[in-house]
Amino acid sequence: MVSVWQCALPVFENLLPEPHNSQVQRLLFLLCHWHALAKLRMHTDYTLDIMEHTTAQLAQQMRNFSSETCPAFVTKELCHKAESRRRRKAQGGPSKTAYSPAVDVRRPKMLNLCTYKVHALGDYHDQIKMFGTTDSFSTQLVRLPLHHSS
Repeated sequence: MVSVWQCALPVFENLLPEPHNSQVQRLLFLLCHWHALAKLRMHTDYTLDIMEHTTAQLAQQMRNFSSETCPAFVTKELCHKAESRRRRKAQGGPSKTAYSPAVDVRRPKMLNLCTYKVHALGDYHDQIKMFGTTDSFSTQLVRLPLHHSS
């Protein structure tokens, strides 16, 4: 079976100039490595130590990517997001603005590492230690059968 990193790394290779290409390659590798560890169906103390170390490396690489590579490129929100925002604003009330497709209303878009998803990556190691691997429990609601009394 072909793993994700075997497909992703060649696809992203050399899309950006150096040193950003190397930084993206390192980040992709660490993301795939971390993901593979998080999805293991069985862990030992050794694999959990590897996961803890990989999580620390991943966090550092994400900070490097955010502070070094992201500022090197001007990024904007997608066109359909800007168009949706423009339509919502036009429906909002008396301050309706005329639509002008010539004006680029796309806002700058930066990587935001201050999200719960990113913050929670550091908790996986401890959660697996406490509760087991993610395949051993479910958050799906269970409906208990109704008991009929005769």
